Amino acid sequence: MTTTTPADQLLCWADDALVAAQRLTYWCARAPELEEDVALANIALDQLGVARLLLTYAAEQLPPGAVPAAPPADAVTEDTLAYLRADREFRNCLLVELPDDDFAATIGKLLFLSAHQLLLYAVLRDGPDQRLAAIAGKARKESAYHFDHARLWTLRLGDGTDESHRRMQHAVDELWPYTHELVGPLPGGGPAGRRDDWLAAVTPVLAEATLRPPAADDDRWRPGGGRSGQHTEHLSYLLAEMQVVHRAHPGARW
Repeated sequence: MTTTTPADQLLCWADDALVAAQRLTYWCARAPELEEDVALANIALDQLGVARLLLTYAAEQLPPGAVPAAPPADAVTEDTLAYLRADREFRNCLLVELPDDDFAATIGKLLFLSAHQLLLYAVLRDGPDQRLAAIAGKARKESAYHFDHARLWTLRLGDGTDESHRRMQHAVDELWPYTHELVGPLPGGGPAGRRDDWLAAVTPVLAEATLRPPAADDDRWRPGGGRSGQHTEHLSYLLAEMQVVHRAHPGARW
């Protein structure tokens, strides 16, 4: 899919939120506490709401035919972008598409993502694009809650039992290399977030939770490619589940 630079940047942020929302819904009726079922579902809805606003904005900047799987004459919509793009057309970072096989991994991903989004939305809120600023102003308030929620669980797990500490530390070690892409440059430039600012938000939480980020000498492998459409196999399975109804019943309304 060929996009303009502004649309490409919007898709990066929108796809981060959309894929994160889809992943979080897997914990409905599976979280360790009933209250956490509700909390993660609400966070997923927050991410989905922001994704819809950003996808709609991106769709308005794309001409008919920009999504190969859609009818060439049809205008691009948020549904077109969510349900008819193939995995190579998604621009999310790899971090959000990784499977949530363990609750600690979910919390680690939420901590790292929400810290980034909190900083990103602050920049966009104060930027020249008034529509994007309005979206970011609302989203930043939600991200502040997401970060605090993930922070409290990180403390609870990291400074809890030996087993919870082990699993939370394992999650940090496994996820850390992917955070470089999270705050890295976007296609065509634009505000992606400074890693120093991100580290300043995340590192104190890890320290308080008696967790350690990887040492500098161990922090060498930096997987990437998600921003340019090169994804892990996990995204293909996620999209197959997310898109199946729309693709099986095109044009259906209810």
